[in-house]
Amino acid sequence: MPELRKDPITGRWVIIATERAKRPTDYAKEPVVIEGGKFCPFCYGNEEKTPPEIMAYRSNGTPPNTPGWNLRVVPNKFPALGIEGELERAGEGMFDRISGIGAHEVIIESPDHDATLAQLSEKRVEDVLWSYRDRIVDLKKDPRFRYVLIFKNHGAAAGASLEHSHTQLIALPIVPKRVREEVDSSKQYYQMKERCIFCDIIRQERQSAVRVIAEDDVFLTLAPYAPRFPFEAWILPKQHSAAFEEASVPQFERLAAALKTLLQRVDSVLDRPAYNFVLHTTPMREDTELYFHWHLEFMPKLTKVAGFEWGTGFYINPTPPEVSAQALRDTQLPA
Repeated sequence: MPELRKDPITGRWVIIATERAKRPTDYAKEPVVIEGGKFCPFCYGNEEKTPPEIMAYRSNGTPPNTPGWNLRVVPNKFPALGIEGELERAGEGMFDRISGIGAHEVIIESPDHDATLAQLSEKRVEDVLWSYRDRIVDLKKDPRFRYVLIFKNHGAAAGASLEHSHTQLIALPIVPKRVREEVDSSKQYYQMKERCIFCDIIRQERQSAVRVIAEDDVFLTLAPYAPRFPFEAWILPKQHSAAFEEASVPQFERLAAALKTLLQRVDSVLDRPAYNFVLHTTPMREDTELYFHWHLEFMPKLTKVAGFEWGTGFYINPTPPEVSAQALRDTQLPA
């Protein structure tokens, strides 16, 4: 019998199609293959083909915009929003508009064209996470911005236009609707119960264990109760914290291990699928410390959003989260 499940954070409903439940082997495999052999502006020696770097991690003191880097951050060559100009708000009758001010950056995760994030060492994954933190901290200084969204598109099916592994960052003059829903719902829950809703979810999921994928003393990786997509997974810090950028050095070390482990499990179970992940942290200049809880949301690209989803705002998921969690939990990691 199909089920409708309600996301306790946003109030969004999903349909879990239990009668046509799909297991990992039921999905058509479309693995992401790094072909190489073509010109890539993100590779060593092509630094002049990108806009000048904003930041880089270099191991040998080499000058900017030259080889010798382990990670580079550059402006997106085709930005969704522009960094220059004044933030202007205007009305047009009942309609509102804001000038397209923002920052759009690319984090080039490694000089190795063929290496996916799952294949990088834990130290290199940690470097990627530190780059997220460093850029958020820097962009928070700009009073025009209200939110920094970190997101990764892996594979053409997930929206990546270049196969060289990278993450994108967009700083926005507004808080995105999805994040605003999470923040406002978390605040309402705290006002009723004086507890963080994410912390309550962590406690309950650890007790039941049916949707837990992995756990250490710092992070919990789980399949959410009402996932929008098959094999959707979240990584949450077990200790309450609203701001990703305020995590400690040991937390970044453990998050690198948790993220790499999740990506390896997904690659093993689903044969290297395309995927997206997004980082949800607290909005800028808002005091959400009591009730918001930063987290990373991971979504493999296994199904397509179609008319029903666009028309209703909720999703049909053919794989119950209990099934996906067990499959990811039970898989053997590479040595």
